[in-house]
Amino acid sequence: MQLADFDFHLPDERIALRPASPRDSARLLVVDPGRPLRDLTVRDLPGELRAGDVLVLNDTKVIPARLKGVRTRDESRVAVEATLHRRLSPHVWTAFMRPGKRLAEGDRVSFGESSDRACFLGALDATVKAKGEGGEVTLAFDLSGPDLDAAIAERGAMPLPPYIAAKRAEDAQDRADYQTVYAAEDGSVAAPTAGLHFTPELFARLDEAGVKTAFVTLHVGAGTFLPVKTEVVAEHRMHPEWGEVDAVTAQTLNAARDAGGRIVCVGTTSLRLLESAAGDDGVIRPFMDETAIFITPGYRFRAADGLMTNFHLPKSTLFMLVSAFAGLETMRAAYAHAIETGYRFYSYGDASLLWRAA
Repeated sequence: MQLADFDFHLPDERIALRPASPRDSARLLVVDPGRPLRDLTVRDLPGELRAGDVLVLNDTKVIPARLKGVRTRDESRVAVEATLHRRLSPHVWTAFMRPGKRLAEGDRVSFGESSDRACFLGALDATVKAKGEGGEVTLAFDLSGPDLDAAIAERGAMPLPPYIAAKRAEDAQDRADYQTVYAAEDGSVAAPTAGLHFTPELFARLDEAGVKTAFVTLHVGAGTFLPVKTEVVAEHRMHPEWGEVDAVTAQTLNAARDAGGRIVCVGTTSLRLLESAAGDDGVIRPFMDETAIFITPGYRFRAADGLMTNFHLPKSTLFMLVSAFAGLETMRAAYAHAIETGYRFYSYGDASLLWRAA
């Protein structure tokens, strides 16, 4: 397939810059292939599910992974910005850095800003250990483990998606807004945004309806924001992300399906992780590894029956995924309806509930 197959026109005003408040007041478009589209709200979700169904949520927690600093080389100093991408060891991260062309192996970078915008030299320092393609570098920090985590938390900023960050600066409200209410495991540099719609009250109503919940962990990397640059879709390569499905969760999901329940993933991250953990027989097995699974039309789904997800970018891997799940023509029609009727797109936008095409 060609990249152009996944293109559509999205008016700029459809990009949400702030989330709905309260969270579960966001709109919800129900897409069931072969049936009419239905316009609901997230609060209506319990009525769309059955007792015995299981919602699978990603409990990763977003860290303030965007760091500003100064690159030093001899007497030369250049302002740089890093978005941490993937942790390789207690003190080593890969990061996307700008301006990437101004960095070389061996450079020292000092991160963190004071109130007068001067860098806290020595407070959070790293050495450029390697350079990859597209501005990706490997940073070895002087701090390690919990000390490094604390320094990043203190000096970093929430890594808002570029289509929001281009329109406004990150602020204190984003520290709460860009985090699910059930976030538990530090490690993501992007939120599993479908989960942003959930509230304690919504969880209580789901429980009353007999809908179960299960939690998995996939640490979302900054690669989720990178555009697809290859015209032939199959030539695109995903950045690996670390995930875990523990044995108890795998057993719970398999038992639910055996009893006639449906597995409904909250977010593409949960779906990609479950599909990585499932065998050709559809059985979900414990998983603790990196995954770079790339789902496009023609993929045979093994684990997920339903998917709750936000509205995605044109020509993105995520729009390819939802097109694989519910059908390309179905999703083109659904997105055209969403644009025409004022749904809000992307991380802070509205949601859709997709049922898998037969």
